[in-house]
Amino acid sequence: MERPARLPDLQTEAYRLRRPDRAAGPMIFASPHSGRDYPEAFLRQAVLDRAAIRSSEDAFVDQLFGCAPALGAALLTARVPRAYIDLNRAADELDPGVIDGIQRVPHNPRIASGLGVIPRVVAGGRAIYRGKLTLAEAEQRLSRYWQPYHQALAALIEETRSDFGQAVLIDCHSMPHEAIEAHARPGQPRPDVVLGDRYGVAAGREVMDRIEAAFASAGLRVGRNAPFAGAYVTQAYGRPARGVHVVQVEIDRALYMDEARIEPLPGFQAFRALIAGVVADLLRPEGIALAAE
Repeated sequence: MERPARLPDLQTEAYRLRRPDRAAGPMIFASPHSGRDYPEAFLRQAVLDRAAIRSSEDAFVDQLFGCAPALGAALLTARVPRAYIDLNRAADELDPGVIDGIQRVPHNPRIASGLGVIPRVVAGGRAIYRGKLTLAEAEQRLSRYWQPYHQALAALIEETRSDFGQAVLIDCHSMPHEAIEAHARPGQPRPDVVLGDRYGVAAGREVMDRIEAAFASAGLRVGRNAPFAGAYVTQAYGRPARGVHVVQVEIDRALYMDEARIEPLPGFQAFRALIAGVVADLLRPEGIALAAE
């Protein structure tokens, strides 16, 4: 069943929302970590150069899935970068190590590692700032960027669920190749793609099976929940009993980019076409919509 999109495309300083001319089904794609609009004031605050700061970015993931609106699914992409504010963290995951005035919090592995909603470090544990930010600045980032992104995401999910009786959110990410190497089991093939549904909590089994099949049919090796089972978005929005399924997709960066230079590889366009084929497969009338029912 096809439904016309209700609202036009939208771009704010926090995100860009692109809608299809006609929605092909209950699929939504989002990329919360591919934002690359770095505020100049932030770059002046940081002790790292731009290349080091960008190591936290899911570079080019928004381009990999950029075909979604033309194929019939909405695409929500961050414009604000992850190193500035992490849209895949809870708003209360505030790190006392980087924000002044925050009391010590119960143990949280993300905060402890410096990866709260206002990150303290980038990849490799490299500190972003010399000192601490004020609580007022942290709150300003949340109200200016985090809240608008999640308001848009929540509204998109509810609109889709209302139109189709269900919503399936694909939360699109990339993973450092070294993360796959570090978690590889001896004698086991390394996955190209890791699907995370928090071990069955955030999405129905049929939905996960269908998404895995689409990537596998494209020739990609697929793993589940290890080493990435899903973070805030899967935890906060995935409610299969209510017809809302969320699956985090992590793609090995080495397949399409030079991680050190943060540049597309010569085969980027071919890999982008391969991902477009996966998206088209998922949006087939007999695809994900039937799996979610």
